Amino acid sequence: MKKILVPTDFSNNSRHAIRIAAGIAQKVKGRLELLHANTAVAYAPPLPDYYVPEAYDMSEYYENAAEELYTIKRELGDSGEYNDVRFETVVEEGFLYSTVRRIAEEDRADLIIMGTKGATGTTEFFVGSNTEKVIRTAPCPVLAVPENSGAFKLKKVIFPTTLRKDQAIVFQTLAEWQKVYPFEVKILYLNNPGGFETNDEIEQAITGFTQAAGLKNASPFISGNTFNEEASILQFANQENADLIVMGTHQRQGLSHLLFGSLTEDTANHSDIPVLSVPIR
Repeated sequence: MKKILVPTDFSNNSRHAIRIAAGIAQKVKGRLELLHANTAVAYAPPLPDYYVPEAYDMSEYYENAAEELYTIKRELGDSGEYNDVRFETVVEEGFLYSTVRRIAEEDRADLIIMGTKGATGTTEFFVGSNTEKVIRTAPCPVLAVPENSGAFKLKKVIFPTTLRKDQAIVFQTLAEWQKVYPFEVKILYLNNPGGFETNDEIEQAITGFTQAAGLKNASPFISGNTFNEEASILQFANQENADLIVMGTHQRQGLSHLLFGSLTEDTANHSDIPVLSVPIR
């Protein structure tokens, strides 16, 4: 995690995410890139038909955005808590999720951290939250930080998994995080998607994944038929007083996403603790 990208709209929610990102960057002695995307330009009508010069004089906007970013950078630096963190700032134009993806690819970000307020009802079904869209398209793991999630102190992590072969990357990611935060891991296996015949086989599979990844202090929790997997994950996290939920995502898009959705996105959208999503490719 040498390069951490944090989109910000200067809200209290995004400032909370920035402080968490700065704390992580301090621990790994990494760089923190603060990104502000001017989404108003992306939604603006075509200029030939509706052009009003005053409406598209964006120089003041960019000056204000640059000043806000500088203020955040200065406040973090002056706090004395993040002396090992190198800060960068950038202002871009475009839809948030596509801008975040492009900058993450261009600057080779290892992690994206962003605040989330979630979305509900028809807005969630047809549009979704910005965080969901970033999770769906990001080239690297995304840490979604709820607005009121509090301090980022990892002692217990919940990891819902299918135990299919493609989950190895999530086990490996957890093992890397565990080198920074020596947390306990609760591995949650729901509804037997791997088709194991006995609990012993499930536990053997978990042992195989953890040993291969070098993941330590991990214990299994096996649940049978569960109608609502998202609710079961959130309930289990609450029951265990977890500090973080970690999940893999296949980043379904288009018709596949519309028909089958994404359990990871839904969980990140509704969780009151941070959710780390790891792309599975």
